[in-house]
Amino acid sequence: MTKAWYELDSRPTGARYWAAVVRKQPSAILVSIQLLAIVLLPWVESESWGRAVITGLSLVAVTFGVWVVRSTPALTWLALLIGFPAFVLEVWSVLDDSNVAVTFTAHLLLGFFYLYVAYGLVSYMFADTWVTKDEMFAVASAFTVLLFAFAYLFVAIQTLAPGSFVGQTTGERLTFLELLYFSGANLTSVGLSDIVPVKSHARAAVTIEQLTGVLYVAMVISRLVALTVMRARN
Repeated sequence: MTKAWYELDSRPTGARYWAAVVRKQPSAILVSIQLLAIVLLPWVESESWGRAVITGLSLVAVTFGVWVVRSTPALTWLALLIGFPAFVLEVWSVLDDSNVAVTFTAHLLLGFFYLYVAYGLVSYMFADTWVTKDEMFAVASAFTVLLFAFAYLFVAIQTLAPGSFVGQTTGERLTFLELLYFSGANLTSVGLSDIVPVKSHARAAVTIEQLTGVLYVAMVISRLVALTVMRARN
């Protein structure tokens, strides 16, 4: 029987090692890219090329998201069918930010795609009766994916209905970073945010995210507790 890469007598180094990490722990790569995008946003968002940089990072995250999803019952072709057009439209919206239809469609598709990847990650975590290192990273990945998913949906909502969200800054449209920050406060239920949804569709989306955050934490904890009890009995 062929040994796994981490069971070899001599551990691989250099390119072979990182290729093995990418192959065996795609969820770790995904969560790293998502966190990197959050860290870079304050510096690049105000620049003219800022959205292009974040879009490029999103493409990489999408690629690894599909990598993870393909190992689950979720269908890879459906993920690509949503993700690739979303990226193309996102680039289009960067080049022509006055096109409301393109901007709305791009962010709506990105929101749905990230929700789909989150579903794939949850299915991946619940697919067996043991917890691997990559599944632990998948717990964090799914949470960050949900964070971005609702942020994109919030952008889509305010594109069609300016003024849906009100914050400390002036203007009817908040930045992506502001909505991502609001999404994080909302998903974690910490309530530490100076942004408020004031229109009907915005409030409906926020309510769904609140329920999603609570249910996600409940599912993950119950999963880990059940596996712990199962191991103790065995």
